[in-house]
Amino acid sequence: MTQQKMKDGFHAILKNRIDELCDEREMSYYVLSYKSSIPMSTMVHIMDGTSKNPGIFTIMKICDGLGVSLKEFFDTKEFEEILIESRDER
Repeated sequence: MTQQKMKDGFHAILKNRIDELCDEREMSYYVLSYKSSIPMSTMVHIMDGTSKNPGIFTIMKICDGLGVSLKEFFDTKEFEEILIESRDER
């Protein structure tokens, strides 16, 4: 898998995970933006793919807004699979 495909895959997984957690909490992006102290424009850019690589600090703030730890956020089969793929590429 190319680096670009891996980045695109990571972004899709990241977006899906945020969607999943927002749905579970019946939380809009607007409310998540507020609770995370992240500008709404940043949230929109993450969710629409304009921001392909949000920093870990931003992801930590999103986790805080969702009420989950980084471990809980990334502890999914999809993130594990992309991690394995990136290791295999080395």
